[in-house]
Amino acid sequence: MPDSNNHAAKPDLTDHSGIAALSIVEALLLAMNDRDLLPEHEIVGILRDAATAHENAVGPNVDRAMHQAVAGLINKIISGGNSVRRPV
Repeated sequence: MPDSNNHAAKPDLTDHSGIAALSIVEALLLAMNDRDLLPEHEIVGILRDAATAHENAVGPNVDRAMHQAVAGLINKIISGGNSVRRPV
């Protein structure tokens, strides 16, 4: 992340927490699909619901840009199939 002087900013604890949470959830979704606990269409539905929640975030102190970026990331995960193992 560049700062106002175009230097690379050091990620903060929030960034690390978000990355860790994403990794954990992705691993859980993969494991649930691998063990036939949750079918692919349900996993994609969960991801779509999460993206939609961020796309529609409202409130007086809502960081719209952050929510749009999160929704975009989730939509990329859906289109890339990162949370569902697909046969090669």
